[in-house]
Amino acid sequence: MYSFIKLFIVTAISAAALFFASCSEDSTSPAQQEFIADDNSFADFASWTLEATNLGPDPALGAMAHGGNDSTVTRKIYIKDGKSRINVEYPVGTIVVKHTTNTSGTVNERTAMVKRGNNFNTSGGNWEWFMLSPDGKIADDGSGNKLRGANLLDGMCVGCHSGAKSKDFVFSKD
Repeated sequence: MYSFIKLFIVTAISAAALFFASCSEDSTSPAQQEFIADDNSFADFASWTLEATNLGPDPALGAMAHGGNDSTVTRKIYIKDGKSRINVEYPVGTIVVKHTTNTSGTVNERTAMVKRGNNFNTSGGNWEWFMLSPDGKIADDGSGNKLRGANLLDGMCVGCHSGAKSKDFVFSKD
């Protein structure tokens, strides 16, 4: 009888230890994950899910962003793998690209945002902002410095997208 009780106690303790270990946060939990985009991350973005096509000026964008007040501007928003919000937030690794053009050809801009995670940019919802070159690679400033970061364009990206904080900083999708 004593060995049965001993076996029962050992089994119960082992089961409890496994239960609590499975509930604890480890390096693979969503809060700890990080996705760092590179030039290949944006390849063939025009073949991704076209989330929205917006025409003309958008008062939410202001006069300076993404074609401003140009009545001929078209903004196409693509999301890689058609990812959606889980509750309020997009999952780490979500990539959004906006391609902005106008009829005269004076506007041809590619911008992107990537849900990087791992507390990269807590005031900006863990998003990193990018300017892309026509081939879909991360653009540079002419000196080899990549145009990316939490404070891209002196904070203009995060400043504007903070207006969509309740939608995880993404304007185009409800």
